[in-house]
Amino acid sequence: MVRVILAWLALCCSAAGAELGAPAPDFALSGGQGETVRLSNQREKVVYLDFWASWCLPCVKSFPWMNDMQRRYGAKGLRVIAVNLDEKRADADSFLARIPARFPVAFDPRAELAKTYGVKGMPSSFLIDRGGRLRFEHVGFRESSREELESEIRRLVDQP
Repeated sequence: MVRVILAWLALCCSAAGAELGAPAPDFALSGGQGETVRLSNQREKVVYLDFWASWCLPCVKSFPWMNDMQRRYGAKGLRVIAVNLDEKRADADSFLARIPARFPVAFDPRAELAKTYGVKGMPSSFLIDRGGRLRFEHVGFRESSREELESEIRRLVDQP
């Protein structure tokens, strides 16, 4: 656990991150079924990109909410993608066995993509518009933030 905390401190203090309004950094990561999850494959979609880990308590609540968002807004062009940051894949698999994801899950065990995006806490989410630009960033997940997050999703999926 100490190693995890030290890694997070290094990540949070050294990562500049992607800027809102700028093109979202592309990625190609291993997915849950052996496929490659790529942001570039989501052209013309609104992407809710979520960084999470099995030890993240708010993530337990965010996964059912993200499943609901994917179900409700998927037909309007939303694609939720979750990026796991656990060093051990078995930890992520155990979490997903308890709380299944109904959206693609990718794995970033060295937190390279998390550094690129400037992840500051768990979970961290980024909304990417249909043109591939970063439009919204959010750290954490609380009951009180659900409405704001859904409003941002709705705003982007309603734009042509």
